[in-house]
Amino acid sequence: MFIVKKNRIQVYSYLFKEGVLVVKKDKYGEKHSDELNLPNLEVMMLLRSFASKGYVKEVFNWQWYYYMLTNEGIDYLRGVLNLPPQVMPSTLTKQRPTRPALAGADTHAAGEGKGWG
Repeated sequence: MFIVKKNRIQVYSYLFKEGVLVVKKDKYGEKHSDELNLPNLEVMMLLRSFASKGYVKEVFNWQWYYYMLTNEGIDYLRGVLNLPPQVMPSTLTKQRPTRPALAGADTHAAGEGKGWG
């Protein structure tokens, strides 16, 4: 299937940014999602090709395809999109804690409780 390069690059960049992609098994869907305003068939065929090459891991459940990017896929997309090695998909970046942990803070102080002993 011929897919315009602009659409391919859009799918590649979204896949690299997120690290995962979900596609409904609907060949006649007019658009994939709000983020990817492309025909669903094009996204399905691109990711099917990636799965056969080993760039993504494919899981099919309840009429949905779940694609997770592999290390080989990360390397391939870095080459195609000309990205530096320090840029990683959001699924591989570590989340920072929202509040700092207080050292030595104990939630239960001495003398509190129900008095059971």
